[in-house]
Amino acid sequence: MRVGFIGLGSQGAPMARRIVEAGFDTTLWARRPATLAAFADTAARRAASPVELAAASDLVCVCVVDDADVEQVVTGEQGVLTGLRRGGVIAVHSTVHPDTCRRLAERAQVHGVSVVDAPVSGGGRAATEGRLLVMTGGESGTVAYCRKVFETFGDPVLHMGPLGSGQIAKLLNNLLFTANLATAADTLALAPEFGIDRGALAEAVLHGSGASFALDRVKSAGGTLDPLAERAGPLLRKDVRLLAGLAETADATAGTALVAADAALDRMGQGRLTAAPTPAPRK
Repeated sequence: MRVGFIGLGSQGAPMARRIVEAGFDTTLWARRPATLAAFADTAARRAASPVELAAASDLVCVCVVDDADVEQVVTGEQGVLTGLRRGGVIAVHSTVHPDTCRRLAERAQVHGVSVVDAPVSGGGRAATEGRLLVMTGGESGTVAYCRKVFETFGDPVLHMGPLGSGQIAKLLNNLLFTANLATAADTLALAPEFGIDRGALAEAVLHGSGASFALDRVKSAGGTLDPLAERAGPLLRKDVRLLAGLAETADATAGTALVAADAALDRMGQGRLTAAPTPAPRK
């Protein structure tokens, strides 16, 4: 299988390298040519545009920042759909609204192209080590077609259901992660009140039943959310807002998770969501 990869950021670059090193015929494209320099020691080819990359690919993996970026590289004048062969597949690794994937699938169908959503979780280190969580949505046969590529950087690779299901799973994951950031930071802030060092408490809890990925991130940031604000804050706000909108449309109650996530975003300087619900009373 020939693979194209677009989006060589802190997570996308190690994902692409894993694909190349697994022996797949791989073509890369990036808006910033400098990001391609890290692949000079590999067999990966470089394309001058998304359409050129698509023409050399059977599967195109897209790992850019947001919905607008995904739609631009896929449906733009020099986009993937212009060059991808009939029977080709586009895998959306970006975290976006599930409706974005469905719109892309409708447009892709006209070209004889399939779309799967396959957002990932775990960060750059997990990508480098081949242990990202990959949450896929789409037709089961198409997901199976992509699986050998996804397994180069992902373990586990899970099929969540129809197109868009992977995105919903990722957004729920990020809602819980954001909520956990707030509760972890609040808990560590209590430590000095009892004469315990924040770092010592974090180290202890990370070996106990209260351990979480979020607590590890807060510990690495010195026990507060401040160092995470600039890098993670805007992306987490995007994801929590998407999930809040989906919950409202589905008339579903996100409850305490959304309230806690809202508090974490506010403390990272992202402001509160405009319509964060209060937890529903227990019956």
